[in-house]
Amino acid sequence: MAVNAKSEDCFKRLSESLSAGNIGKFYLFHGEERYLLRSSLEQLRKKLCPEGLDGFNYKRYDGKNLKIEELFDAINTLPAFAERTLIEVHDFDVFKHDQKQKLADIFADLPSYVCIVLIYDTIEYSPDRRVKLNTQILSMAEVIEFVVQDQNKLVNWIKRHFIDAGKKISSADAEYLAFITGGYMNNLYGEIGKTAAYAKGESITRDDVDAVVTPVLDTVAYKLTDAISKRDHASAVKILDELIRMRESPHKLLFSISLKMRQILTARVCIDAGAGTAKLREICGINHEFAAKALMETARRLKLPVCRNAVLLCSETAFLLNSSSQPEARLTELIAKLAFG
Repeated sequence: MAVNAKSEDCFKRLSESLSAGNIGKFYLFHGEERYLLRSSLEQLRKKLCPEGLDGFNYKRYDGKNLKIEELFDAINTLPAFAERTLIEVHDFDVFKHDQKQKLADIFADLPSYVCIVLIYDTIEYSPDRRVKLNTQILSMAEVIEFVVQDQNKLVNWIKRHFIDAGKKISSADAEYLAFITGGYMNNLYGEIGKTAAYAKGESITRDDVDAVVTPVLDTVAYKLTDAISKRDHASAVKILDELIRMRESPHKLLFSISLKMRQILTARVCIDAGAGTAKLREICGINHEFAAKALMETARRLKLPVCRNAVLLCSETAFLLNSSSQPEARLTELIAKLAFG
């Protein structure tokens, strides 16, 4: 998914409101970037519950088991020795609730001392805006989507966190770190700490990153397809072995390989049509420029028929995998066909 400017504006307004202490009564949090979501929740907690989360004015509910009467009572309970009450409700799909009208009436008349936050965590946020009552509820809430940050912001964020750890990193190596971790702050935060602790010098090097950072499956699958595009069979088999040792199911590994092959085919089509990385990102829903550039570089080494054949081979292997007693062998055969095809 490409970065959504409107979502970034909402997050910016939320950040400014939290800094100024101008906190609303009703929020709806959702989105891919869990680090920013959790960080915003933490700021809300500190602002509204300085006594801590064990205090009387902080309430957290699991939406799957929450009864409306319980929520109503929590909303209408006055705070104790504080101005506000913070109510967090996780995984409560208000838009599919069988008492949606009653909930809408509650949200329309929230007391000034309440701040209620509905957090879409493990359930999907997908309100049907054709339903009038859904749009009414959305109009009552401050809806904040926490999106994956754009490349420049992400690289600057990585640099700042290394500086906080007493280290420096170049923009190129920060991009590389973001690439192999999938570009999510949630993954990056821990990996930055590991890398800073491991690195002996003041500056973080690519070798430091490769030594300690655990790449996401998507990145390892890209490295595999990149080796295939170079006709480097030995490296491709070595990377496949690394994928298998990640203890992922063969079907999941094949899905990742197939996805990369489809993205490379799309990149080849874009190149032949005179389109650039912007079009590739739009079609494939790629978050960052560095990921799109990597796909384009791989696609430039391959002809269109080769890319098409690679996608077909992946489809054939998927069919064979369902009835095979040796799925790892089928994957190895696929890599051999792709590397030598």
